[in-house]
Amino acid sequence: MVEVLVLLAAAVLLVPLSKRLGLGSVLGYLMAGVLVGPWGLGLIDRLEEIRHIAEFGVVFLLFIIGIESKPARLWVMRRTVFGLGTAQVMVTGLLFTGLALLFKLDARTAVIVGFGLALSSTAFGLQFLTERGELGTHSGRAAFSILLLQDLAVVPLLTLVSLLAQPVSLVEGLEFALLDTVLVVVAVLLFGRFLLSPLLHHVATSRNSEVFTAAAVLVVLGTAWLMDAVGLSMALGAFLAGMMLADSHFRHQIIADIQPFRGSLLGLFFMAVGMSINFGLLTERVLLVIVLVAGLLCLKAVVLWGLCRVAKIEREHSLRVSLLLAQSGEFGFVIFALAVAEGVMVMELFQMLTLIIALSMALTPLLVRVHLRFEGELSGAQHVHPNHIKHASMVSAEHYVVLAGFGRMGRNVAKVLAAREIPYLAVDSDPDCVARARAEGFEVFYGDASQAAVLHAAGAERAEMLVVTLDKPEVTGRLVKIMHQHYPETPIYTRARDQAHVEQLYGLGAHYVVSETREAGFQLGGAILRANGIAGEEVDHLLGDLRNTYYDKLRDSSDSES
Repeated sequence: MVEVLVLLAAAVLLVPLSKRLGLGSVLGYLMAGVLVGPWGLGLIDRLEEIRHIAEFGVVFLLFIIGIESKPARLWVMRRTVFGLGTAQVMVTGLLFTGLALLFKLDARTAVIVGFGLALSSTAFGLQFLTERGELGTHSGRAAFSILLLQDLAVVPLLTLVSLLAQPVSLVEGLEFALLDTVLVVVAVLLFGRFLLSPLLHHVATSRNSEVFTAAAVLVVLGTAWLMDAVGLSMALGAFLAGMMLADSHFRHQIIADIQPFRGSLLGLFFMAVGMSINFGLLTERVLLVIVLVAGLLCLKAVVLWGLCRVAKIEREHSLRVSLLLAQSGEFGFVIFALAVAEGVMVMELFQMLTLIIALSMALTPLLVRVHLRFEGELSGAQHVHPNHIKHASMVSAEHYVVLAGFGRMGRNVAKVLAAREIPYLAVDSDPDCVARARAEGFEVFYGDASQAAVLHAAGAERAEMLVVTLDKPEVTGRLVKIMHQHYPETPIYTRARDQAHVEQLYGLGAHYVVSETREAGFQLGGAILRANGIAGEEVDHLLGDLRNTYYDKLRDSSDSES
């Protein structure tokens, strides 16, 4: 219990501080591990036990990567992902492998070192691009494509580490493992294609969120265990499990259920890495460490810049990408830790590589900021403010609507949106309703929209508006409150039962509320007036005035109370 409290306290103190300093959460976890580990306060010494538990964070991380790697998404970005991304991994990996051989490392170890260092930090790269609103720029798309391919490359690299650990030559190991690998992968994919969705549907019909979460965790760990049992990496199994569910209508709810496990255990993994960093090397071999870190950053930057130029990316954007991705990243920790566990890498080399990666990650924000300042002074031009870029990306995603609830009203709203070709994504917690709607061609997924994690997985942060069509007043109120707390700038449109419910929802943060009873009365009254000979335009004008008076009064009353 004491060690758990120490780990939690260190993470709570240092991760927010690291993010505030612009260093990212990964470095925060590393610093927390350093603080409580042998080179810090020495509060924790059972490092091996913690590392074994923390490895599950990597398993869940690879599952999330797999479930987000939709084939359609990869196909749209195929040229930059599989062209530029593959070239970066191969060229940089082979270059560093050659340099590792010059340092007289064993050939197997050199391959692991070379390709492990070739991977950049996805956490750093995406955080920087997202915070500055640059994902939609030329440099942002290029960097994202490279990072996406690197994420996909982690699975075969982890598998390669397991194969290199076999007590035979690499060629013999590949021949021995090929048939088993193909058979197991095919069996897993067939299971996912024909049996997994029906089983999840059966579990979802129980309406027990805890059991559904248990089922999601079972899928991840079960597939990971199966791969481990045949001599492959658990990460490969987790990735395949994610790929199986990438097109499933359960994907958003599963992502929301798995994210807490992924975040907590992955943070623990990085803390374990921080505890493993041997800062004695920094004092004993300070010159060597400086040379290696500087060489890593310079070589990766040069390779990235050259490949971006070959890919016909403008000079300025090529320089931005090369500096942003010049460091080695968190997946290097993952690959090297597995290599140590498999006996392919000695602990002394692991400690040196861990120190080099951590220092390269720490220097990256400084490099990028120096580049941005130097770029502005050199050109003397006014760069577009990040808020403008962010606004532009929102305009490009205009009319993207998230629907919470897909009953009769939600279905009708979806039909209206589809008639005007306005993109939407609907979420409903009734698996039977979701199955019927998807069979009819509606874009609806299974999930509990009252969970903030499900809204995030459905892309609520990119939505032009959030629409609540649920028919349960208490659930609607809770959902509107959650939406307003997490997405205060996004308009919320919702249905309400009666006047009291309308007032409550306005008070909770809704921007536009429609009362069922009031609207039914308006519609019935309008029909009666038309039946008595009143002109349609006059009826519409009268109903419009009544609506405006009614809703404005409620909205003003809500604003005055708040």
